[in-house]
Amino acid sequence: MPFRHPHSHSHPHSINDRPQMDTVEGHTFNPQADVDAFEAPQMAEEQKLAFEEEGETLSPLAEAQLAARARSRFQTRMDSIIPTIGREGTDIKLNLYKGRTIAVFTSGGDSQGMNSAVRSVVRMGIYLGCKVYFINEGYQGMVDGGENIRQADWNSVSDIIQKGGTIIGSARCKDFRTPEGRLKACLNLLERNITNLVCIGGDGSLTGANQFRKDWPDLIKNLVKDGKITQEKADANPNIQIVGMVGSIDNDFCGTDMTIGTDSALQRIIEAIDAVVSTAQSHQRSFVVEVMGRHCGYLALVTALASEADFCFIPEWPPPTNWRDILCTKLQQQRAEGQRLNIIIVAEGAIDRDGNPITAELVKDIVTERLKYDTRTTVLGHVQRGGAPSAFDRLLGCRMGAEAVLALMEMTPETEPCVISIDGNQMVRVPLMQCVERTQAVQKAMNEKNWELAVQLRGRSFQRNLETYRLLTKLRTVEKDNLSEGHHFTVAVMNIGAPAGGMNAAVRSFVRTALYHHCTVYGVHNSFEGLANGEFEELKWGSVTNWVMHGGSFLGTQKQLPNAETMPKIAAQLEKHGIQALLMVGGFEAYNSCLVLSRARKHFPALRIPMTVIPCTISNNVPGTSLSLGSDTAVNEICGMIDKIKQSATGTKKRVFIIETMGGYCGYLATVSALASGADNAYIFEDKFDVQDIIEDVTVIAEKMKKGVQRYLIVRNEFANKHYTTEFVQQLFSEEGKGEFTTRINVLGHAQQGGSPTPFDRNMATKLSARALEYLVTQIKACYDPSNKMVYAEGDDTATLLGLTGRRVVFSPVEELARETDFTHRLPNHQWWLKLRPLLRLLAKHASTYQTEAQDDEDIDKHVGYTA
Repeated sequence: MPFRHPHSHSHPHSINDRPQMDTVEGHTFNPQADVDAFEAPQMAEEQKLAFEEEGETLSPLAEAQLAARARSRFQTRMDSIIPTIGREGTDIKLNLYKGRTIAVFTSGGDSQGMNSAVRSVVRMGIYLGCKVYFINEGYQGMVDGGENIRQADWNSVSDIIQKGGTIIGSARCKDFRTPEGRLKACLNLLERNITNLVCIGGDGSLTGANQFRKDWPDLIKNLVKDGKITQEKADANPNIQIVGMVGSIDNDFCGTDMTIGTDSALQRIIEAIDAVVSTAQSHQRSFVVEVMGRHCGYLALVTALASEADFCFIPEWPPPTNWRDILCTKLQQQRAEGQRLNIIIVAEGAIDRDGNPITAELVKDIVTERLKYDTRTTVLGHVQRGGAPSAFDRLLGCRMGAEAVLALMEMTPETEPCVISIDGNQMVRVPLMQCVERTQAVQKAMNEKNWELAVQLRGRSFQRNLETYRLLTKLRTVEKDNLSEGHHFTVAVMNIGAPAGGMNAAVRSFVRTALYHHCTVYGVHNSFEGLANGEFEELKWGSVTNWVMHGGSFLGTQKQLPNAETMPKIAAQLEKHGIQALLMVGGFEAYNSCLVLSRARKHFPALRIPMTVIPCTISNNVPGTSLSLGSDTAVNEICGMIDKIKQSATGTKKRVFIIETMGGYCGYLATVSALASGADNAYIFEDKFDVQDIIEDVTVIAEKMKKGVQRYLIVRNEFANKHYTTEFVQQLFSEEGKGEFTTRINVLGHAQQGGSPTPFDRNMATKLSARALEYLVTQIKACYDPSNKMVYAEGDDTATLLGLTGRRVVFSPVEELARETDFTHRLPNHQWWLKLRPLLRLLAKHASTYQTEAQDDEDIDKHVGYTA
């Protein structure tokens, strides 16, 4: 009996295959969490009617399942923290809040990306007509006052987006914890009429801000009583409003998918481990690496996934009491399989089941004494906090900072403080104290040694990371977990299209998950040319060791599609090797190839097998997903090159750089890298422009340079316009800017496809491939005829693309996605990131106003696929 969502385009799958909402990173929220209690049975009834409208009748069992499912959905909503959708991409008028005053400060431990957030707060505040103040040195500066509280202007935050740390300083302040300290802070703020605060820090800093807000009325009364302010001053400032952004490398705050700084810290850790691997392999050493995370194991867990670590110790999931024996046995097994090194990750707060600390030195001593391995420890320490922020953290700071100002301006005295969070790809506002209480509940569960609850409270993504890590590091299959159920299926994996970061990680995860579930797995070399020529290699556990850290494609990848000439050869080879399911990892060519193969099934029975695509391309131009593997690595590479180009202009006079990125007709790389690097504009195909727009930029450049700006940066997508080429733009700028500035071109080229994959691409590739294998095996079993051991997969839902839609991991039929694709320009019809373009222009002080350019998210994600 097929199940169809009543508001979808009727994509069938088994009602027994209950979809699970999975998060990309962080904790599950549901925007509709305010559903009334009576809606659970109503939802079930609506779904039942939807079936009947399509001429289908539900059995009593199916009706019961629908009702249970609706109740479950309702319960999930009621247990969730309820977010409010932010204003990103909506129409915001210039000087809308003229005359208001805002202050921004950073508190607690610093994290990369804070400067991006500070820059965004200042410039959005100025755009809205507000007076914006810096509070230097966090709460200490608020208490001390004086020069620590100073007005910011547009140029105060120029050229800081690529810098780590925080330019306004941060400090831990004991004085603010006392009523006397908060009284001083209140007076210092009132002297400047500051009653709107943006706090960037961890849960302690945000809790302190909330306490300050609660105490404000009493503090005002005391100041009046002491004669330090007038009653008129008190009446004019009866309340203070608070908005928070979480800056923490630990990603330990419940209520947001990612905190500012986490992605950068992961990059520092992975860079260090990649460097350690080469020396460890040379000497057959074991390395024990300690990472930060006193109360949260997120960094350690994701690092373990992204570095192929053999063992991982985290505070939320302590190992069994006999962990010493398990560790040594595991390391011995790995060496017996031919592995020359062992990597063990230890979170600094790691403990055993009895609450005893597990340190890097303790682990080293155990390995050295019991196994006699040459073992070294590496404690990364504050290196993890340092360095330039990643592209993700820069972008996150930009988006959160702008949303924080808007949230602050829209608050009333009755509005409770909120935290700006990222939910999937959307900026949302969540109640501050609900998030703090949920965060504290994790620690409470750990203190009570309720480890299952602690992991559950960390969120679905944390759980999935833990499950994937445990699965991929097991060398022996646990029979009760075996999806094959006694069968031995044969599956294949191949890469298609241009190389991108994460391809090798995806193949490794697919191979090991397949072997775990007793499947035979083949790697197909050189895409469809290799498939047609029979270039199959059976892959074993050790075949994919140390693949995760490498870019490119070890299987080999090409761009050609299957055609009339090669299709019979492809079908023959699939039949010859008994392939029962196929995973294609690649870009637009992989998606298009899956569509071609599925449409050829009526002519070639060997193609009637389940097949899935994992989008992997730097261009991020594949429909059915908001992010493709490889795009994060490419954006980071571009930002790194732009940082160097900007630095090269230091000391030169008035220079304009035009930087050309790849991406085909898709402007994702140009837009996101421009926003993350502080560029002034981005020319892309999706946002039509003409010569007048280019001339307008010349005017803006001249105006900026009169005010002391020494350089101007424009990012151009390679196919933005066939007439207004990069060379044309340079010539126009050179002619119009004679005597004012000089112009230089930088075509970044294939450097964008290189570099080691980022932690995000490694981790996401690992999780998506594991999910793809599980889904394919489930489909094989549903389509399997045991009498002849043949698979008959013919439905649209057996040729799918696995992508990220919002916060969900979704299998969407390629036939359905074809209706949402511009094949001429190789683009999806809807692209979520277009709503970022107004923010790009606003933060660069472009003449254009901050206005909507993107469809509503409901339109962007209107197709409904199969939730993984």
